[in-house]
Amino acid sequence: MGIFFDLMQQSMLDDQQKQADSIEDRVEMLESELKETRDLLRKTLQVLEEHVGTDIDGDGKTG
Repeated sequence: MGIFFDLMQQSMLDDQQKQADSIEDRVEMLESELKETRDLLRKTLQVLEEHVGTDIDGDGKTG
């Protein structure tokens, strides 16, 4: 009975490790997507400021 219990525990630990790995992968992917979104937003804001000639983000310069 002890070996069966040990195998069950090991299986549960393995499942938890796989889930943690997949969460880490997901977080890494989300961080990458967030960086890309921020970069796109900065570029869009720059073009918009240049187009309308107004400092929209309050950084003291246009574009």
